[in-house]
Amino acid sequence: MAELSFASEYLRTLSGVLQRIDTVEVQRAVETLREARNRGNTIYSCGNGGSASIASQMVVDMVKGASYEKQTPRIKMIGLTDSVATVTAYANDLSYNSVFVEQLKNWAIPGDVLIAISGSGNSPNVLEAVEYANDCEVSSIGCTTSEGGQLKDLVRIPLLVPSSHMGHLEDCFFAMTHVLCYAFIEDRV
Repeated sequence: MAELSFASEYLRTLSGVLQRIDTVEVQRAVETLREARNRGNTIYSCGNGGSASIASQMVVDMVKGASYEKQTPRIKMIGLTDSVATVTAYANDLSYNSVFVEQLKNWAIPGDVLIAISGSGNSPNVLEAVEYANDCEVSSIGCTTSEGGQLKDLVRIPLLVPSSHMGHLEDCFFAMTHVLCYAFIEDRV
């Protein structure tokens, strides 16, 4: 019976957290992605651990789900987490802090978009990528906690989760990134 109580409490708390997400900022992110798609720019995503998985899932949803058999321009998206060989080469030869920023230096041009995901908001490799993006006119969107961390103040569009509970953060990151993706998959933009 205790497991049922835990499940109910977890989901009740998660529901409350989801209801406090700023949907105006999420919609602003959708519009930023739409504009980039229409210009033919590229979207990048990055994160570590569970955030890396969420960043990778976005690529699947955008490149396949939001592009296949669509009449609108196809979405160009690259997961900076997805080439294990590239990530580990930079981590081994330079530093783990460089794994995302060095990839952006190869591809990013003004008008592109970076989606950065960090539960703590303090992942050095994510922050370096956002700083570089901001310096070269790449729009930055950040999924992070509203309860601390540098990422929320560094990105141009903060998608903030009012919690520091990692499970709730990742649940909300998935929900927000699904909103971003499904706006395109369901032809809402």
